Order: sequence, then structure tokens, then C-alpha cells
Amino acid sequence: MGTGTALAVDPDVVTCTLAPRYEAVRTARDFARTTLRQWGLDDLFDDVALVASELVTNALRHAIGEPTAADLRTGCSPSRIALPAQPGPAQSLDSRLPIRISLVHRAPQLVCAVSDPSSDGPVTREADFVAESGRGLHLVDSFSRSWGWHPLAGAGKVVWALFEADDAPATGSEHSLDPASAGRHRRSA
Repeated sequence: MGTGTALAVDPDVVTCTLAPRYEAVRTARDFARTTLRQWGLDDLFDDVALVASELVTNALRHAIGEPTAADLRTGCSPSRIALPAQPGPAQSLDSRLPIRISLVHRAPQLVCAVSDPSSDGPVTREADFVAESGRGLHLVDSFSRSWGWHPLAGAGKVVWALFEADDAPATGSEHSLDPASAGRHRRSA
């Protein structure tokens, strides 16, 4: 995970800060593989990796942006595009909002969440099977139990996807996530 920084306070909640480069997608998958292996949830890797890849790609494309023709003429690349800054009186490099991926395991569920600096919510496009892009949120919907997004205070948003970590029914514990109340998009079981 060369470009990411992993944080862990609660062993069931881990976060990795991603560099604003397209290599961050691979870093997110590596982070998911390592974390799921540590939690004994290797069987979820394929689905979580695909969803993480889509969410991080969306964050890079839509929150950070793709280089314009002018950027390409001047040699600017996505790795040098400035991240929006958190509003406030004193702005420093530390105030820039990065892209982060977080994994939260509360048996029997797992949440993959990606936060980014854009406050604009994700938009599901009409499926176009000829286009090279535009199917990411359809994949997120297909491979997760449910997904949604929430704005962050000040600026930014978090887009999340919920997975069933095992076949055991929810115990009703305080850590259980209720998809009916958790988000804006829900797939029927």
C-alpha cells in the first residue's frame, strides 16, 4: 500500500487515505484485500474490491476531475490536480480534503465507504452498453446489499456500500446496521 496511509483506532474500523492519482484504485483494492484477510473475510474480497474500485474511480473522476485539454498542454496530470480545501479562515496543505476508503465490520455486516471532497451526490446514469464508462453505480448496486451517500459537514461526501459478511441473521446488537434506515439507495433482498 505504498501511496496510502492506514489508520486504525477500532480494530473493526480501518481507513486508508489515498493519493489523488489513478494508482489509488489499486491501493484501495490492496487495502481491502489486507483488511478482509485480517478479519477472516477473504470470501468477500471479489465483491468488495469491485465496489471499492468503482467508488474510488468515481471519486477521482468526479470529485478531483479529469485533466482538461489545457492541463494536458501544460503537462498537468491528475496526480497534480489540487484537491478542494476545507472552508475556514486559515487554509494550509493539511486542510485539503483527501479521498479516503474505510472498511467497517460489524458482524454480520461490512461497510465499504469512500469519502471525497465533492459535495455533489453520485448520479446513476441510464445503462449504455456501448459507452466506455457510466456503469459503475450499477455494478455497486449489483454487488452490494445496498448503497447510498451522505454529505459531510462543511464540504465533501461519503458514498457507502453494505455487504453481508456471513449468512447469520442480524442479532439486533447496537453495532448492527439497518439498511432500511441507513441510506438513499436500497435493493430488495
